[in-house]
Amino acid sequence: MSAKIFITGIGTDVGKTLVSKVLCRVWSADYWKPMQSGELHALDSLKVASIQAENFRAFPEQFLLSQPLSPHAAAEIDGISLKVTDFKLPETDRNLIVEGAGGLLVPINSDGDTILTLIEQLKIPVALVSRHYLGSINHTLLSVKALKSQQIPILGIIFVGEALPGTEEVIIKHTNLPVLAKIPILEPFTDETIEAYCETYGEEIYLNLTHELERIR
Repeated sequence: MSAKIFITGIGTDVGKTLVSKVLCRVWSADYWKPMQSGELHALDSLKVASIQAENFRAFPEQFLLSQPLSPHAAAEIDGISLKVTDFKLPETDRNLIVEGAGGLLVPINSDGDTILTLIEQLKIPVALVSRHYLGSINHTLLSVKALKSQQIPILGIIFVGEALPGTEEVIIKHTNLPVLAKIPILEPFTDETIEAYCETYGEEIYLNLTHELERIR
């Protein structure tokens, strides 16, 4: 039975696309990013697709916004109206990874809708990406609190970057959430190193995902 997971992060540039790439590979999932702001010459969907199996499908972005800004600002510049009710999950018989933009409270429009509102609309569980930096504990705990306040199922946390066991321990203790994966800084950062990571840790990540999906059903 196929399932869907929304990948959100504690902020911008925390590794959501890297996580999506890894999860699509190890979980045999298709990929969809509802909207992309800026970098239209290097879409995240193309980055994710580069190491996937032949039957992998990256569904087209519903909105491509020209400026690398918050969706509400980029859409206003482009003269586009964004409404959460416009977003519909693509149909697929495979698992599906949906990648969000920025953090949970990034505005989508001037009506008060955010990425959190979009997740509520799509009605799928979340995997939260956290990256260690000064303030990341606070940002992670606030993100978890926001998700729980809307009763959105959280599968667990994915840590990206250099391991900081003390920080991770605090986050796990305060959130009581499982760790789905730890993805280190990969040097060099290439498809080959990502593929090697998937070969080593793919089965463990797959089992973590399937276990947590069963837990919330």
